[in-house]
This record gives sequence, C-alpha cells and structure tokens, in this order.
Amino acid sequence: MPALSDFLCFAAYSTGHAFNRIYKPLLDRLGVTYPQYLVLVQLWAEDGQTVGALGGRLFLESNTLTPLIKRLEAMGLVIRRRDPADERQVRVSLTEQGRALETQALAVPGCIFAATGLTLDEIQRLTRDLTVLRDRLMATAETAA
Repeated sequence: MPALSDFLCFAAYSTGHAFNRIYKPLLDRLGVTYPQYLVLVQLWAEDGQTVGALGGRLFLESNTLTPLIKRLEAMGLVIRRRDPADERQVRVSLTEQGRALETQALAVPGCIFAATGLTLDEIQRLTRDLTVLRDRLMATAETAA
C-alpha cells in the first residue's frame, strides 16, 4: 500500500481543507459560508438562474442546494420564485442586499491568490489540470453507475 502522502485524492482532500482555513475568516466577515459564497458568485455572474442550473454549475444535488438557498433567502440575500414560463422551475435571484454584498466580496479572490504563493500562470495551469481530472473522474463514475 502506498503511503498516504502519495495518494492524489488525499492531496486534493487536504488542499481543500487548507483552502477552507483561508476562506473562513474572509467569508465570516461577509456572513456567509463557502458553499453560500459559491452560490452568490454564480448569481453575481448571472442572476435569476434556476435551482437546477445552479446545481449543475456547482456540482450539487438539489437536496443539498435547496436548504443552502433557503438559508440565503432567510438572510435576505436572495429570493426564490417559480418561473412563470415553467412552474416546475424555481429561479433564484439576488436581492439588493445580495447585490451589495458583491462589492464587499471583491477582495476575496485577491486574498486567496496571495495566500497560494503561485503565479497567475501557475494558478491557471493548475485549475485547468484539476478541471480535466474532475471531468475524467466524473465521466468514469457515470460510466460505472
């Protein structure tokens, strides 16, 4: 059996924890968790998305995403409404408070960038490599299912 330090999955797992330790104080100032932040980032990029579209972009199932969105709604950051064109769809939109939070959140990516100690080229390459890895793993999992 290889050593734990040789497992790619453990390197990814422990890196995720390290990222969370950097994000936590930054997001605490905004009053949101990391998953809530990801939803907001998606809505800042494209407001009024369906729950299904958000779930697809964030790789979250609706049973995980819906309670998260409900908490954001209770905080006054988003509203949920049935799509008038298709009542089966629920659209999530930012409130004024949710839009205003984007201004406060603008510093977060720069803080994360600085914490990595990587160059922009290194981050872009690593992001591409991890995305390829994720997509291959997901394709394999779907084939196996």
